[in-house]
Amino acid sequence: MNHIELFAGCGGLTLGLESVGFQLVFANELSAMAGETFAYNFFQENLADTLSGKIPLKTKWLSSNYPLADLNKRLRENPRTYPSLNKGFSEVYSVEDFKGGLIIGSIVQLNEWLEQHQEQLEILKKSFGQGELDLVSGGPPCQSFSMAGMRQLTNERNTLPWEFVKFVKYLQPKAVLLENVSGILKPFKTDGRSYYAWFEVAKAFMSIDYIPLCLHINAKYVGVAQNRPRFIMLALRQDVYFNLKPHFNTLEQALFAQSESCHEKLKNKQMFNYSELKYFDIEKSEQQIYFNHTFLKELVCCKNNLHTVSDAIDDLRVNAEITIVKSSYVKKINKLLLNDNNNILKNHELRSNGLLVKSRFRLYQILNQVDRRLLNEVKQVLKGELNQLSNQVALELLNFEYLAENGSGLIKFKSKNELESYLTKHQTKKQTQKALIADKPAPAAMSIADDICHYHPEELRTLTVREMARIQSFPDNFVFRSKITTGGKMRQFEVPQYTQVGNAVPPLLGAALGKVITELLNKNNTNKIELPNDVETRVTNEVCTNHQQLDIFKQKYRA
Repeated sequence: MNHIELFAGCGGLTLGLESVGFQLVFANELSAMAGETFAYNFFQENLADTLSGKIPLKTKWLSSNYPLADLNKRLRENPRTYPSLNKGFSEVYSVEDFKGGLIIGSIVQLNEWLEQHQEQLEILKKSFGQGELDLVSGGPPCQSFSMAGMRQLTNERNTLPWEFVKFVKYLQPKAVLLENVSGILKPFKTDGRSYYAWFEVAKAFMSIDYIPLCLHINAKYVGVAQNRPRFIMLALRQDVYFNLKPHFNTLEQALFAQSESCHEKLKNKQMFNYSELKYFDIEKSEQQIYFNHTFLKELVCCKNNLHTVSDAIDDLRVNAEITIVKSSYVKKINKLLLNDNNNILKNHELRSNGLLVKSRFRLYQILNQVDRRLLNEVKQVLKGELNQLSNQVALELLNFEYLAENGSGLIKFKSKNELESYLTKHQTKKQTQKALIADKPAPAAMSIADDICHYHPEELRTLTVREMARIQSFPDNFVFRSKITTGGKMRQFEVPQYTQVGNAVPPLLGAALGKVITELLNKNNTNKIELPNDVETRVTNEVCTNHQQLDIFKQKYRA
């Protein structure tokens, strides 16, 4: 299988896909900071090493304000200032410059380049002689769709999925994989109307004759030590879909039934709305059969054996005993190793935290252990909205040990007044911070380093980049490059190491999706998955809500 990776970031999805046999035709990424990490790990190109005089062979810019001799400036360049094509400095002259490498620049400019060189598109469609292009994959920037960020219908980033569609239209791969945040499933409200971004994206792919399958999944179910729900759209080119359809079982045909129907309506210029195209949600019990008995089964391979934060990072504790053995989780992710960079653990530098911050971190660890009904009252005290605790809350909190005000160790308070005085001294307006819970997967939002602290009372600190990467399922020899963190206005365009990790598709999720796509595209070469009789009956009853629909379903979609 071969693939092109758009919005490649530091390479999490690429690493996962390549670990299950995919070969990279080329990748595209906007940020040179993330591109520096991608190049270092996949091509062994050290873009920051300008003293050696080595010219990067696999990493090229579509357009830059700086010549290649000023590579350091390129690595810190604001992507918003990239010159228009043919106006700045570039190393991309023909389609051969794409081969097996990384093209830095916006997808808008990439599509413009393809428009200007349409006579060379056939070379990309045939993967430089390696056969028909199997997959185009990528995760368009998601901040404008995220429930944790600024949800803006008019945000210019919301146009990027449509640029993705345009790219696919040019190159016509057999399959498409689009990854995004769960927030894309929630409607935008504008002018009294609900706008469903996922539905509009699916329709856009239908308009270029792809049959989409929309899913709501979670990375923790494929073995990632993080509760990371995600929207996934798999889409098959129309001719590929109809060639594979006879090899689908009943459930697999049901997965695509509504998409096929909507695609037909679109071709015939008939109207339809979002209620006619559903997405399949891994969290809904009645839809479990679609994941358990189809080519999607890899997406629930670890559902009964979730990995936790301690599985991922316990052996990296500063005060951990030397005898701590790496968990099965760490051994599993290290099987994704790209190459032997060396055996020295990189990106594990501890950040400095002041005494006041450490005391708050200990408070967050304690709050993870108390009854959730008590949390609001404690948070009100920490925000300065309340001066006293109720006796019930105080009694609960007096059972725990707190960091002494001089930092000498953990202490217990003897009275309610002592506890209240301590909490008052640690008031903060920042309410996004939380401590990890050792025996659970990590929370989804982890791209801002200061928002998460360690779970262990002897580790009152934020996580290192390596610990974040472990949780995301990156192997230990995957090295993150560029700045460690950033702040202020630079956040608008810089992509430092912490952000690279937080934005990445977890490699284990990439591997699972790669297996799904491989099985899907090979359906005509493999045996059909047989369904138990009870499942066969249940799916027809669940898909069809009345007798008329049931008859239509049996006639048209049964295996």
